[in-house]
Amino acid sequence: MEEILKVDGLSKTFTLSRKQQKIERTTAKRKVAVDNLSFSAYRGEIFGLLGPNGAGKTTTLRMLSTLIRPDSGDAVLDGCSVVNQPAEVRGKIGFLTSELKLEDFFTPNYLFDFFSELHGVDEEVRNQRKKEMFGRFGIDQFAEVKVANLSTGMKQKLSLVISLVHDPEVVIFDEPTNGLDVLTARTVTDYLQELRSQGKTIILSTHIFSLVERLCDRVGIIIDGRLTACGPLTEICNGLSIEDRFFEMYKEVKGGEE
Repeated sequence: MEEILKVDGLSKTFTLSRKQQKIERTTAKRKVAVDNLSFSAYRGEIFGLLGPNGAGKTTTLRMLSTLIRPDSGDAVLDGCSVVNQPAEVRGKIGFLTSELKLEDFFTPNYLFDFFSELHGVDEEVRNQRKKEMFGRFGIDQFAEVKVANLSTGMKQKLSLVISLVHDPEVVIFDEPTNGLDVLTARTVTDYLQELRSQGKTIILSTHIFSLVERLCDRVGIIIDGRLTACGPLTEICNGLSIEDRFFEMYKEVKGGEE
């Protein structure tokens, strides 16, 4: 297998506000979100980061996407360092999160063209790609409808399409089915599998066991910012379901606490 991503010792600590301390039920002023995280992902696979809310999954993906800088460590994506070559990394990835907010007064047509220009996509290629992707996701019927008037599912599909305007080799996806209805969620997961069949690499975070079982070739289990296991599902599970194996590990890390 060809390694396309090597994560080496990524760490990130945040200062907590009083409000955050209250939410976290702690008096600590700082929180270690990601602690010396290392793993690899290979070309043409779906790699999942599985963990509970607050485990460090989103922080990890944001560091890989160069949205935030690690305190220490690095990751090399297709030959480029997220620390030293962030612009090059951004040109190689598509990053999608449910927190992506599209401006209400723009239309899908405008947004697709705008982001294509940002990525330097040739006009002919852009138009062909827009036709294919808008048709696949049913956006063509709403191409001139303002974002404010689109459904939540259509906004999510538009966000996905926009993140892939430049046909990236690596797609980084934070909670791909979060907040979606079952039909839209199935459309998105089917497309991720299609991208894998094209040789793309998908890196996703999730807390949904069934999604991992359905999509992922390999998985890294992350608890309290640390990787507790990483590998193919069959190796990690050892005859158990991924859900049962996860809770075994969780109890080991937490000392029996649920």
